[in-house]
Amino acid sequence: MTREPDFRLDGFEPDDADSEFAENMMWPRYLTLLAEYHTAPDGAHSFMVVRDRLMDWGEPGDPTLVAVEITRNLDARTFTIDSENHATFAFAQNWLIQRGCPPEQITHVGDGVMKPTDDLTLWLDQQIRESGARYEVIDSYNSGHGPCETWTLTRDSSASQAPIRVFREERNHEAHTYTIREGAFADEAAARAWLDDRSSPLPQPPDYRGEAASRLTRAALYRSPGTSAIPKAGPDPGSAPSAGTTPRPGPRRSM
Repeated sequence: MTREPDFRLDGFEPDDADSEFAENMMWPRYLTLLAEYHTAPDGAHSFMVVRDRLMDWGEPGDPTLVAVEITRNLDARTFTIDSENHATFAFAQNWLIQRGCPPEQITHVGDGVMKPTDDLTLWLDQQIRESGARYEVIDSYNSGHGPCETWTLTRDSSASQAPIRVFREERNHEAHTYTIREGAFADEAAARAWLDDRSSPLPQPPDYRGEAASRLTRAALYRSPGTSAIPKAGPDPGSAPSAGTTPRPGPRRSM
């Protein structure tokens, strides 16, 4: 069942024109709630991740997930809204965590959540979610058709080599699973060339070399009780399988 978000704005007025515009653009009947956290006991802040189903009819490649932060002035009965679109759930979580949301509180809700295919996917999810401002998002693309994938093009401020990183997530709707792989490039042009061509494997980050086994061991520590049966990664956990050419993305849009 699709669960609509409750923004809890009854009795509050927007504090500024941007918040008024954001409220008018958020139509709950077209949004699917994926995660939420409301501060207690006063409810002065709300953090949510929603899927905007209207984006399916927008520009091809536009990210469909929206991270939403609502701040309420309980004395003045006003509110402000800030939001940002993301291609993947982990980057939406990261954006909210940077704004004060407790990491353990902004997790998936509902029964229709896809499961990670392997420990490396689980580890990368955790790394993105808790990376703070480490990754500057340059671009992203979301595809629901052949293959069902998203990618996020970033600049890694912690990388001494190949600082342009691509996080590619591929979804298997039949198995209800998803796989994430990270690729490393010297510059943005090289990353975009790979995304357009896909004739070679996704290049591993330099720090993966010789560390695959230890990475998977550390990844296993992040398992939740419900993911103990996750299959192990293949012999080359840092490489993604080749895929067909993906169109260049349209501009990223915010709510």
